[in-house]
Amino acid sequence: MNEHDSISDDALLNLEEKSNEELRMIIDELGAEEQRISYRRRVLHGKLDILRAEMVRRMHDKCEAGGDIISGCDVDRLIGILSNELRSVPRVDVTASLEGNES
Repeated sequence: MNEHDSISDDALLNLEEKSNEELRMIIDELGAEEQRISYRRRVLHGKLDILRAEMVRRMHDKCEAGGDIISGCDVDRLIGILSNELRSVPRVDVTASLEGNES
């Protein structure tokens, strides 16, 4: 958290004691910050779109050249990812809740 964040948070305290002009200033500051964040988010999304398009282009080129899009290394990596995700998910018997609701 930077200094600007703490000032904005403190500005939300004791609102009933603030004048209309002070409230407008706070709204303007937060609106400007929202615009900066929104702009940054759009730039990041644009960069992600460019990178994804390049990955798709490369996979397309590889496929047209007769290569495999998915290699054995990719499959091993996916297995590792999925097995790690499954270990972190609590095992729940979903049929237990269905049995009590049958009519």
